[in-house]
Amino acid sequence: MKYIYTIGLLILSNAFMTLAWYGHLKFFNKDGPHGTTPLWAIVLLSWGLAFFEYCFQVPANRIGSSEMGGPFSLVQLKIIQEVITLIIFMIFSVVVFKNMQFTKNHLIGFALLVGAVYFIFKG
Repeated sequence: MKYIYTIGLLILSNAFMTLAWYGHLKFFNKDGPHGTTPLWAIVLLSWGLAFFEYCFQVPANRIGSSEMGGPFSLVQLKIIQEVITLIIFMIFSVVVFKNMQFTKNHLIGFALLVGAVYFIFKG
């Protein structure tokens, strides 16, 4: 069950992280209705969203860490988090930035990451 909790919390964490890091590029762009919003306000808004990222990330790492009785080593937690980050980012890019197109190079890169996951978990 700790596997599921860890991965679920990491997915939630990464959704907030992606929105905090990249959402302002869409929702506060120079041509939009909020194009004159000061940078400090955007930073504060992003920081507020990042707070929720941490509310999910920290418990995910504590629940999932083998040092805390969880099923994953530190390296395994990190590689899971990175793969989830890329999946969430791909979905976010396609849904929010509708002009994003993924090429075969992207797919090859993601396949190599899946290979990295395999080797991290094999060892």
